[in-house]
Amino acid sequence: MSITSALGDDWVPAPDGVRERSAARVLLMDDAGRVLVMRGHDVNQPERSWWFTVGGGIDAGETPEQAALRETREEVGIDLPAGTLVGPVLTRTGIFDFYAETCRQYEVFYLARIPDAVEVTAEGWTDAERELLDEMAWLTAAELRAQPLEVFPPELPEVIDHLVAGWDGEVRHLGEQHDD
Repeated sequence: MSITSALGDDWVPAPDGVRERSAARVLLMDDAGRVLVMRGHDVNQPERSWWFTVGGGIDAGETPEQAALRETREEVGIDLPAGTLVGPVLTRTGIFDFYAETCRQYEVFYLARIPDAVEVTAEGWTDAERELLDEMAWLTAAELRAQPLEVFPPELPEVIDHLVAGWDGEVRHLGEQHDD
């Protein structure tokens, strides 16, 4: 008997029963120090929304870099050339409830610099993304700190401040974080 889940097929049960996957995320930063973030919510908690970075699950046979480029193209309509990504600059394991299930996501973050905050599009969103994603915005670290919603990872404003002048070559490891 198989267990059905509202999560995608890329979420597989770990030995402890928690569904998990690996994901690649992208810190798209423009020359003004703004990062492209997305605001979304869980269908089971529509009153709660949060900001997070572009990215998603790594498909079978894909490298994290390939997944990051694909997700950027699909989620925001920006087709980054191969070799654009810097890093990884950050890693973390996020544990959170989504679709009424506890999930564990192993995340690797890359930096991609673009000259201007280009217009983004939701044309590549899946039906599930259209249901869960609310908006996209180019925000500075200060703007992320000033707004009232949660931000994931919580250290994102500090990471942005750190990367504005350029990446120092050191991967920041945030460890296991509970996003609830």
